[in-house]
Amino acid sequence: MKIKDLVDHWDKHARGRLTRDRYDMQLSDQHHRRLEKLAALYPMKSSQDLIRDLVSAALDELETSFPYVQGDKVVAYDEDGFEIYEDVGMTPRLVSLSQKHIKRIKSRQLESVA
Repeated sequence: MKIKDLVDHWDKHARGRLTRDRYDMQLSDQHHRRLEKLAALYPMKSSQDLIRDLVSAALDELETSFPYVQGDKVVAYDEDGFEIYEDVGMTPRLVSLSQKHIKRIKSRQLESVA
C-alpha cells in the first residue's frame, strides 16, 4: 500500500473517538474460526480491532439499507423544481437516536475529565 492510499484509508476508517463502553460477546465456533482466519490475514490488527471494524461497517451498511418512506411534508425541491418529501422511515429515527446518544456519551466524557 502506498502512503497516499494509507492516508485515504485512515481518513475513511480511523476517525472519531472510542467510547469507554466495552462489549463482551461469545462467538459461535464457526464465527470464531472465521475471525481467526481474518486475523491471520491481517496480523497487524488485533481481533478486537477487526470486530470493531466489522461491527462499524455492518452498522453503516444497515443504516443505508433502510428504505425511504415518503411522508406528507415537502422538505425541499430538486433542481427540476419537483418536490422532495420528508423520510418518515427508520433512517431519521436512527439519526435522531444516534445524536441523542452521542450527546450522552460526550457529556459522560466531559464529566470524567472534570
